[in-house]
Amino acid sequence: MPTRTAYGGKRAVLTTMHGKGAVIVPLLQSRLGLTVEVNPGIDTDSLGTFTKEVARKKDMLETAIEKAHLGMTASRFSIGLASEGSFGPHPAIPFLAINREIIVLVDDERGIVVKEFVSSEDTNFSSLVVDAAIDITDFLNRAKFPRHAIVVSPNQSLDDRPTFKGIRERTVLNGLIRRCAEASSDGKALLQTDMRANFNPTRMKVIECCAHKLSQRILSLCPQCREAGWGIVDIERGLPCGFCDAPTALLRSEILGCVRCDHREVRARSDGLRVADQMYCSSCNP
Repeated sequence: MPTRTAYGGKRAVLTTMHGKGAVIVPLLQSRLGLTVEVNPGIDTDSLGTFTKEVARKKDMLETAIEKAHLGMTASRFSIGLASEGSFGPHPAIPFLAINREIIVLVDDERGIVVKEFVSSEDTNFSSLVVDAAIDITDFLNRAKFPRHAIVVSPNQSLDDRPTFKGIRERTVLNGLIRRCAEASSDGKALLQTDMRANFNPTRMKVIECCAHKLSQRILSLCPQCREAGWGIVDIERGLPCGFCDAPTALLRSEILGCVRCDHREVRARSDGLRVADQMYCSSCNP
């Protein structure tokens, strides 16, 4: 058991229908002494799906908090957990995909929300438009199929788009490609990597990393009021160029803060870098 923590002996509910408890529950139990029960009966897809049948109406943080509250209401718990992820192009590196994850702990007893984020370039997120005659072996290898599942749908649906998820068998996949191509106005099928956590081991590892960071944050206490959840709340950019001293877009410092009181501290970036390479300077490279 861990040393005494703010959540030792307490109970929380994790709201997920995609198996995230496999990596979140044991970690929070061992590090915090928090007993976590999984509520898989909540339709979290109602808050948004990666395949866009349901558009996510709120940002990642708001959606994760809403998801946690759904489980708390259903289970009548005052402490809830939930996670949310997103995938898309890397903001700085063209043609590279990035996975962003957030996990929140919502504590109505203490009136706080503790959150932690992780961004990772380790993702198989990709898609491909194909017809039934195209060899998709290279795409499947990059997608890490069949350990990671595939989603198949018509590229341009003639009516309501049939979407088939969690596909891990090649013969089934081939048949669905033909079926979806026939149902598409352009005769093509859309293949997408299935990004739901229980069908994507690579994403599950990123969620586990985020859960580790969350547990570490919960163990960190505010130096002023001693509330759990002390950690980074903002950043400052403007790391000076090592050649001309002009500010760059790189991170200069981190702002740490409390989830309860208004105490804040600024610290230099943790990797020890104090000046930026000239290649990142817009003054040196206009």
